[in-house]
Amino acid sequence: MEWTFEEFKASLDGLHPAVKEKALEIAKSLVIEKNYTKGNAIKEGIMKAEEWFYDLGG
Repeated sequence: MEWTFEEFKASLDGLHPAVKEKALEIAKSLVIEKNYTKGNAIKEGIMKAEEWFYDLGG
């Protein structure tokens, strides 16, 4: 199943491309594995992806 987060495009647009990609990956995982809603998953995904990116020194 293809997960799209088009309704959250505005939340993702300002992100670094690596953060955006990681946020979507995390959000998809949360929706599938933990039954998060898309809205909550994208918020959590962005937060975790930003932490991941800054931990890498980005």
